[in-house]
Amino acid sequence: MIVDAHHHLWDPGARRHAWLDALPQLRRPFGIREFSQLAAAHSVTASVLVQVLASAAETEEFLALAGHTPLLAGVVGWADLTAPGIGDELARLRQLPGGDHLAGIRHLVQDEPDPDWLGRPDVRRGLRAVGDAGLVYDLLVRPGQLPAAISVVRDLGDVRFVLDHGAKPDIAHGQAEPWSTLIGELAAAPNVSCKLSGLVTEAGPGWTAAQITPYVHRLLDCFGPARLMFGSDWPVCTLAAGYG
Repeated sequence: MIVDAHHHLWDPGARRHAWLDALPQLRRPFGIREFSQLAAAHSVTASVLVQVLASAAETEEFLALAGHTPLLAGVVGWADLTAPGIGDELARLRQLPGGDHLAGIRHLVQDEPDPDWLGRPDVRRGLRAVGDAGLVYDLLVRPGQLPAAISVVRDLGDVRFVLDHGAKPDIAHGQAEPWSTLIGELAAAPNVSCKLSGLVTEAGPGWTAAQITPYVHRLLDCFGPARLMFGSDWPVCTLAAGYG
């Protein structure tokens, strides 16, 4: 069995994707039919569909799609962590068609200007609600936001966290620190797993295996095989590589 733990779908014609304005090569529909064909060609038997927008409507659509698409084993959706009624919102999502496929919640923390956004009291209240609902929280952070992530995973030991894309190390410039040290501190928390995903994009077009290998080894040393999972990050990965 091969599980792709991280991929996306989108249609810029159906919903505004402002972030694609700077990435014209990605500004087209990437749908379930195309992904299913790629998955079948590479013996991928299950996948996790991950949110793209801070949109409850997108999450509702993804859940409905997962409800009638066997390949989609789970959905990491979006909900406003800072909302006082976050617990009720998570319960509502689970009652929707396909709601039993909701596996986790994610917010685009990497785009937050406050490096300590994860430390805000209202955000932490929301993270506790995610944990209380039995869901995981996907950490989408850059190296400069790892200190806040380390603090929150230590303080919320009952919440399960999954680090996306290895916290996006600066592979293109061969920079290991402070990422490497901080990854070790984050991985010391037993409630954190990590997706081995997105690294080709961080390395950039023309990447080589030799560029990426030290970062992969560091993640493997820190998390061990039991807390690492493969994710393609398709179609973002097509900026640097094909699905294969």
